[in-house]
Amino acid sequence: MTDASQAIPTAESIAAPLRHGLFRRIWLASLMSNLGLMIHGVGAAWAMTQMTSSADMVALVQTSLMLPIMLFAITAGAIADMFDRRIVGLIALLIGLSGAIALSTLAWLGMLTPYSMLALCFVIGTGMALFGPAWQASVSEQVPPESLSSAVALNGISFNIARSFGPAIGGVIVAAGGAMAAFVSNAFLYLPLLVVLYLWRRKLEPGRLPPERLNRAIISGVRYVANSPSIRIVLTRTLITGIAGSSILALMALIARDLLGGGAQTFGLILGAFGIGAVIGALNITMVRKNFSSEASVRTCALTMGLAILVISTSKMIVLTAAALVVAGAAWMLAVTIFNIGVQLSAPRWVAGRALATFQASISGGVAIGSWLWGHAANMTGVRQALMYSAMVLLVSPAIGLWLRMPPVAGRNDEAIDVLADPEVKLPLTARSGPVVVEIEYRVVQDKAREFHALMQQVQLTRQRNGAYGWSIARDIADPELWTERYHCPTWMDYLRQRSRSTQSERALHQQAIAYHSGTEPIRIRRMLERPFGSVRWKDDTPDRGQDTITPIST
Repeated sequence: MTDASQAIPTAESIAAPLRHGLFRRIWLASLMSNLGLMIHGVGAAWAMTQMTSSADMVALVQTSLMLPIMLFAITAGAIADMFDRRIVGLIALLIGLSGAIALSTLAWLGMLTPYSMLALCFVIGTGMALFGPAWQASVSEQVPPESLSSAVALNGISFNIARSFGPAIGGVIVAAGGAMAAFVSNAFLYLPLLVVLYLWRRKLEPGRLPPERLNRAIISGVRYVANSPSIRIVLTRTLITGIAGSSILALMALIARDLLGGGAQTFGLILGAFGIGAVIGALNITMVRKNFSSEASVRTCALTMGLAILVISTSKMIVLTAAALVVAGAAWMLAVTIFNIGVQLSAPRWVAGRALATFQASISGGVAIGSWLWGHAANMTGVRQALMYSAMVLLVSPAIGLWLRMPPVAGRNDEAIDVLADPEVKLPLTARSGPVVVEIEYRVVQDKAREFHALMQQVQLTRQRNGAYGWSIARDIADPELWTERYHCPTWMDYLRQRSRSTQSERALHQQAIAYHSGTEPIRIRRMLERPFGSVRWKDDTPDRGQDTITPIST
């Protein structure tokens, strides 16, 4: 049923972003790159079935491609937020290209082994891990805000158009020229996207403040997600869906070989059926988001996918299996796109790459873990039984929504338009001066105390996800109307960043808290430089020239 309070209308059609030349060029080039990856996947999976009969090893091909995304996604997201996303994308593509070239060379020399193939698939996956956050976070630079959700869906369509035709093409290439021909094709299909990114003259918007160091950027990204309940829920549901539904992706080659008794062409055909379904799902994402809540959509997708996998596990007919894979592909794509949009529209621009990286880590981690799990189950009980277990997990997974209900998704949560003025200071400070302690005093009438305290728990999350530490709210026991909010930032520069990161919705929440303040005096704000013993050293006959009295920073 439609939940009007959560159904999100979208302003533009699915094809609207293609009107923008830059997005169209990158989209077409990424389609070619995705086509190459699909051809590579067919070659790698089928080559593994020729080198070993172990279901574990066949499933590990998928794991080796997806595991780097789980391992390196947060670091890749931080890099995407810190540096020019175009340059990051180029470097990532070159890493993937090097893996494809090495794989082609080993296959040509006849030196390819199961373990060397897994290792080079891991290299290709590492390039994908680095490329993903930079590519997805740059979508908002290629299209206007009203086209963003359609652009996200179109990127999914790009991947799944490739999934529709790539496996079939890959099956023909493998049948005609062997796995080496598939690996060479993948290497050549990296080139269009490399050229398009190289020619993109990206407009750089210099930040008001210098970028964080990599380790601090990673911590900031993790803290943002940890203090964002809605994103945490989406990521948890993404991980569960990835684990439960990855049986199809992991066991597709074995479905073709063991359940249908086919060869490489059968494998390519059923992979193409799954991809066609995914394209159908992506083309209908606008309609689904307009008429159904996120929770209703995700539940329906899980149930549909579970039933489809159940049919696949019992089918011995290629036509029936292909039809079920079309349904499963549509449900999978809809669910993943809804998760992706939920994260992308919830995260502000300053942390978009890191937030999207956590999404990639969740879905890729789910697929990697699930691929190993279902591959192990297939080894122990057989492919048919493993698929049945996967279907059962999917059929019961909607019950998770009783505890972790998908949050409603509104428009993009962008930074506030008006920039807060820098606070007035009289003590000379440097970027590394700190810790900086902030105390904010509110005077709240006693009959509003409970409401105010509840609101401040939400304010706490906004402070912490933007960079504040040690947050607390205290009430004066001698003056019950006096409340003191207190937190600290490690350095003066961290405090300036924390102030500049507030989004429009967070600023509105802070204004609600300020509205509770009563009395004739304005809210009092103290900003103090905390000085542990021994941190300030000067001679008795010199001015106050401690370690913080270097030339003040310019902000």
